Amino acid sequence: MAVAAAAGLFVELVTLFVIVVIHELGHVAAALHYGWRIREIQLLPFGGVAEVEEAGTIPVRQETVVALAGPLQNAWLALSGWAMGQAGWADRAWSADFAAANVWIGLFNLLPFLPLDGGKLMQAWLSLRLPYHAALRRSILISIAGGAMLAAASAWPVFRGGPVQLNLLVIGIFLIASGWYQWRNIPYLFFRFLVHRSRRSAEKMDAGTIAHPIVVSQGRPLSSVVRLLMKERYHLIYVMNGGRIQQVVPEGAVIEGFLDHFRSR
Repeated sequence: MAVAAAAGLFVELVTLFVIVVIHELGHVAAALHYGWRIREIQLLPFGGVAEVEEAGTIPVRQETVVALAGPLQNAWLALSGWAMGQAGWADRAWSADFAAANVWIGLFNLLPFLPLDGGKLMQAWLSLRLPYHAALRRSILISIAGGAMLAAASAWPVFRGGPVQLNLLVIGIFLIASGWYQWRNIPYLFFRFLVHRSRRSAEKMDAGTIAHPIVVSQGRPLSSVVRLLMKERYHLIYVMNGGRIQQVVPEGAVIEGFLDHFRSR
């Protein structure tokens, strides 16, 4: 921001800041509509990142709506900017730049890399098909790989006699660093998921939710059993011994047993 101001790009800087704020307000409005408790909002040059208390237990439908709410703001902003230029209500050059900035910010945020909106959509989609722990790992690995690809692509012009694309390089490094940070925090993210899951298991059971079985052998560590839990499903764990069902345990009891063991360590 300081470099942009020093280079005489103050108007462009303010315009970008307004776009990013409106983009993030779209997320906030949708999140508040669903009653999410927002811990913090980080504003970045290409959008924002909202941290919420209920991460890991929010329904995929709500996650999808909130993730798309940001790019949707860029869509109407781009159309409004273009229309103002065509109607003569604003300078056409500024309107074109304003519309283009919104298009690029909106499309960039839909890339399937965390913490971008597209990465959140990808993680939500994976959580419908994989256990939540596996969905966390896979989405983060994809994001790190995507950041590495962007960083590598930034050097491509060098082979054609041009300069390094600093924008791509910085964004690629940011995605790699963000992914590495999230990778290291997977135990914390998963533990938070289990804590919230434990509180809501009884609610799902009382509501008559259809249970999906998880079959495990007797003596399997609880730490590996809880990693089989899927975000959008309620489970009953069938403990097998020699081909026979030894016992059937509700997921809440398994989670509480794991959390109690974890707390006592």
